[in-house]
Amino acid sequence: MYDIAIIGAGPAGSTLARLLAPNYRVLLVEKRNLIEPNQAGAGNKCCGGLLAPDAQKVLGMMSLALPQEVLVGPQIFVVRTIDLQKKQERYYQRFYINLDRTKFDCWLFSLIPPSVNVRSATLCKEIRKEEGYYTLRLKFRQKYYCEQARLVIGADGAASIVRKTFFPEDPKLLVYSAVQEWFAVKKPSPYFSVFFDSELMDFYGWSIPKEESLLVGAALKPRYNTAERFKQLKAKLSAYGYPLYAAKKREGAFILRPRRATRAVADLPGVALIGEAAGWISPSSAEGFSYAFRSALTAAKCLEPGIEGFVKRYQQETAALRRNIFAKNLKLPFMYHPLLRRIIMELGIAAVEVCSDMPVT
Repeated sequence: MYDIAIIGAGPAGSTLARLLAPNYRVLLVEKRNLIEPNQAGAGNKCCGGLLAPDAQKVLGMMSLALPQEVLVGPQIFVVRTIDLQKKQERYYQRFYINLDRTKFDCWLFSLIPPSVNVRSATLCKEIRKEEGYYTLRLKFRQKYYCEQARLVIGADGAASIVRKTFFPEDPKLLVYSAVQEWFAVKKPSPYFSVFFDSELMDFYGWSIPKEESLLVGAALKPRYNTAERFKQLKAKLSAYGYPLYAAKKREGAFILRPRRATRAVADLPGVALIGEAAGWISPSSAEGFSYAFRSALTAAKCLEPGIEGFVKRYQQETAALRRNIFAKNLKLPFMYHPLLRRIIMELGIAAVEVCSDMPVT
């Protein structure tokens, strides 16, 4: 019997497992193979891999310094914002760290002490409530087996099995399909680009340079001609000057967009969510690293007195995260309403000038 089972070893799950290791018997279950990530598709994650200033701050609070091997060039200091319908653009100063997402996850995973029982490349297929504990049905290499834990914490992202099993469906927690492709480029871009086009999407698209590649993606409503709308977006970008030839690879995933602060604890005792599984992700930018770290730190703090009463403490201590989600929703009209966005871009508020001979991509 484990004290705590954590489902998902992304930034939230790995951080929580590391923090809890000295005090609890912890089981960590991860569907990707983060022990041998070089196997085909073993550690791939559909993600832009940009570490925003908020997330950098939390890493500093945890006394963690990024190793050189997780970084990829170029490092980015300017965001190019483009309204494709109006053919209007502005540049804004931002300080992102450009990462190899798989290596970043593997680094966080490597910090977990050996006292944590890690099940990599293992699927959690089912979670059942028993008398005083939970049973997890796990699948590894076509074989099934069960483990028990007193407390289950879901850190398994937008498609969380913990959320699906123990939480009611929330109409304010919107689900999007993130689609992105990798293109070869001769010269890396110095920009992280953001695209808006209300004809194709009510969220946004992006391009991110990664060494000799350009990653192009978008967050689109699923089941609304997603593939066709992404194709149309690429056509518009090509006409705008982006060199999008044959893609080297294509990735996809679901991402959440909370239109209000969602529940992070279940009605049943002993079940909670952290990271994107809890809906902790920016509804304006889809930035999730800072929320993953902060929710893991909060959960670890709330577990210091013990498992008894954890759920109530965690609900109380995440009030700041809920306020943050509320504040992010207040800024949505200024980013996503076409008229307001056009006015702000025309005024050039907080924009910076760049040299005209910079490359387009």
